[in-house]
Amino acid sequence: MKTFYADEQKSHHPKMFLSSGAPQPNPEKPERIERLLAGAKAAGSEIHRPRNHGLKSIAAVHTPEYLEFLQNIFLRWQRIEGASEEVIPNIHPLARHGSYPASAVGQAGYHMADTACPISADTWISACWSAWSAVEAADAVMAGDRSAYALCRPPGHHAFADVAGGFCFLNNSAIAAQHLLKDGRRVAILDVDLHHGNGTQGIFYGRSDVLTVSLHADPVRFYPFFWGHADERGEGLGLGYNYNLPLPRKTGDEGFLQALSAALRRIEAYAPDALVVALGLDAYEGDPFGGLSVSTSGFARIAQAIAEIGLPSVIVQEGGYLCDALSNNLTSFLTGFTNAGR
Repeated sequence: MKTFYADEQKSHHPKMFLSSGAPQPNPEKPERIERLLAGAKAAGSEIHRPRNHGLKSIAAVHTPEYLEFLQNIFLRWQRIEGASEEVIPNIHPLARHGSYPASAVGQAGYHMADTACPISADTWISACWSAWSAVEAADAVMAGDRSAYALCRPPGHHAFADVAGGFCFLNNSAIAAQHLLKDGRRVAILDVDLHHGNGTQGIFYGRSDVLTVSLHADPVRFYPFFWGHADERGEGLGLGYNYNLPLPRKTGDEGFLQALSAALRRIEAYAPDALVVALGLDAYEGDPFGGLSVSTSGFARIAQAIAEIGLPSVIVQEGGYLCDALSNNLTSFLTGFTNAGR
């Protein structure tokens, strides 16, 4: 299995975020890349640099208003007397269907869901190369590879069409899925991250051309709180094309695999031509976020179950934070996925 990644993805280095009202070091560190690269190489994957795909594939998912904001907000923010080193919102609109603010502060609140996605001088370029890694992996699968891994960092599944959030700026999984729709393909997204992929759900919630399925810690007391509940089934043309499987906190391998079986049955009922796997390794029992309890060997079993439905698959990295087992968890998943096809 090929891995796609560009060194520019290291440049984004957020310093802090607020957790329960307290400033904390931001866990979405560039060091994650080194651990994940080691895990991919240990699985026998060759590392490939993606091409610069420009904005077309990104703009197929995100609004031009939002992309202009991401490209320019850091420089605009620096012109504000006394502004923070990074762009961090301090106001959010209760409703987003009215007028659009002209000020940098107002736009930051409009386009940033929380304080976990600070924007620095290098955020935009890192996010673009992360998205292009996903596009390149999708191209590899469309060219005939059974599967491909996109080492996407920063991650993407909390980003909506015009809102950043939860360490995410461009929705790499959604961008890969949209890219795969070429030539009339049917596409499903399976999100196995610890946290619900609320941005991915939001992008496709009113559409029937992409099925979105997510397994995650129950959001009733866990981020992202307002999305990811079992009764969210889609709306309009998308009604019945969104499937959430919230799991009790500390669910381990067996409970996760049981829910995964239901998720895979729904995907098979949709009869897609290709699958995007939004891979979160933060479901691990020793991840700093501590929401679920999947073991290292459990990731191989999860991967094997997904691979056995036989769909060409783009594996897009989402969460998974610094812990001793991060590399091994990725190796376990990629090896399990590859070996299932032999």
